[in-house]
Amino acid sequence: MRNKLIFIFLDGVGLGDNVATNPLAKVDMPTVHQLTGKRLLRDVEVSSDKLLLKGIDACLGVKGIPQSATGQTCLFTGYNAPAFLGYHLMAYPSEELVQIIQKRSIFKYANAHNISNVFANSYTDGFFTSADTSRYSVTTYSVLAADNGFNTLDDLVDGNAVHWDITNSTLQGLPNNRVPEISPFQAGKNLKNITDTYDLVVFECFIPDLIGHRKDMSKSIAFFEMFDEFLRGILHNKEDHIHVLMSSDHGNIEDLSFGGHSKNEVPLLVIGNEAAQFKDVHRIDEIFDAIFSKVFKVGANT
Repeated sequence: MRNKLIFIFLDGVGLGDNVATNPLAKVDMPTVHQLTGKRLLRDVEVSSDKLLLKGIDACLGVKGIPQSATGQTCLFTGYNAPAFLGYHLMAYPSEELVQIIQKRSIFKYANAHNISNVFANSYTDGFFTSADTSRYSVTTYSVLAADNGFNTLDDLVDGNAVHWDITNSTLQGLPNNRVPEISPFQAGKNLKNITDTYDLVVFECFIPDLIGHRKDMSKSIAFFEMFDEFLRGILHNKEDHIHVLMSSDHGNIEDLSFGGHSKNEVPLLVIGNEAAQFKDVHRIDEIFDAIFSKVFKVGANT
């Protein structure tokens, strides 16, 4: 049976110390803990035929603190974006990074190798009404580079998309909202079910980075509890040929003592038949090639 992959990008999650300012040292995550037997802390390492959990580097040999624009470009193109620029770039991609994304976004590369793919996130009705593209994310540019089209709120209502907040909670106050709030478990089931149609499914959640900047412990713990339920939904009745990969672009939420990004390693969690094949991934810019060469069995050097 052909391999499939759900790539979960959590913005701003690193592996920190077992200290009071780290919500990952406190929170109860029964799905993660039953799966790995470990907390998501510094130096964690679990490896078996169908499971891999380890920390990987997000600094990539470039001085300074890892940032979103360059880190996400690494994840979704396989290029060492901070080395290309000579520095870590925060927030939204520059024209130089957009050019890299247009050359080899994860969706464009998948299309070129006949791997059906989708960005699972839904977009609100008014997102593209503005002519201002300065707040387009790396993932948005990655979809545009592939000319794939975007999921709408109608797709979300039909269960064929997942909103960035997982449960649709941020949509509830919008005028004329037509999207019901759902449980994180149901959102996880919806994300897994998208693999019925697509081989590569990418989902982005930037809640951890937002909470980390605000240094909010209670919301941090609530998020990880929610994410654990989301993961439980994804894994519910999941077959082994459907892989789940979770990683991040930089640290942040794992140290609420200062509310900024960190140089900590970020987690790489892989679940599925090919999980052990990711043991040689040591940096975030190596995930891209491993996805295509190890899961989909195509070369990723073009």
